[in-house]
Amino acid sequence: MTTPSLFRASESMLARLHSLRSDSPRQWGKMEAGEMLAHCAVALRVALGDLKLKRGLIGLLFGRLAKKKLMKPGVFGRNMPTAPEFRVGPGKDFGREKQMLLGLVKRFGEGGPVGVTKEEHPFFGPMTAEEWDTLQWKHLDHHLRQFGV
Repeated sequence: MTTPSLFRASESMLARLHSLRSDSPRQWGKMEAGEMLAHCAVALRVALGDLKLKRGLIGLLFGRLAKKKLMKPGVFGRNMPTAPEFRVGPGKDFGREKQMLLGLVKRFGEGGPVGVTKEEHPFFGPMTAEEWDTLQWKHLDHHLRQFGV
């Protein structure tokens, strides 16, 4: 099984994002589509080094173990917990959030391994460029599947 890669598949991820509509029904969870887009943008901003978040005690205690589990082949499960730093709240402007996320995905894909941060992930700790890549792809895939795209 090929490891999912946003570096290699950013165009297909962009196409999926383009097909998302503000009224796309969620298949699970509580987020509305605009909120999900903003949430995914936070994760990509951390991966690109635009947003630096401090590592908390829970991440120090459990982050490495959680990262190991999430890096295994397969998709993320439904209704996984989200760290408070990645919660954005409802009421987001869908069009603005979609354009922001499209730009971040494009930048991530075009930047490749040298474009990702050298900082630690605020929950998972130290990560290689390949781990950042896999995590971002799986995270976006998870949320796009949440809205049926």
